Amino acid sequence: MKTINAEKAPDPVGLYPHAKRVGNLLFLSGVGPRVKGGKDIPQGIEAQCRSVFENVKNILEASGASWTDLVDVTVFLTNMKDDFPTYNKLWAEYFAGNPPCRTTVEINCLPTPISIELKCIATIKED
Repeated sequence: MKTINAEKAPDPVGLYPHAKRVGNLLFLSGVGPRVKGGKDIPQGIEAQCRSVFENVKNILEASGASWTDLVDVTVFLTNMKDDFPTYNKLWAEYFAGNPPCRTTVEINCLPTPISIELKCIATIKED
């Protein structure tokens, strides 16, 4: 098992790594939209979606994987009614062609004042 922390991704808000690699599977911890180097959070669901997708991409690349290696994504939204349409539109933009499996759930809050968080599993080539 290998622990991965991505230099381009924001620091975790707790004691956990960005990802763990086990064999050819890569498990990402929950990834939010915070900006690297501080606690800034983009405003609005569109900006947060784009930021969280960029953070996931940075963690994947630091792990030796890519966006197209995503297999399963769990999405946590704090306001399904208002935010799902925008998030779903952006999902289709970022995953045009061959999207991973996806589950989207509404929760009442996240550890920081964000609207979206992703929990991802990807495949990765063997060393």
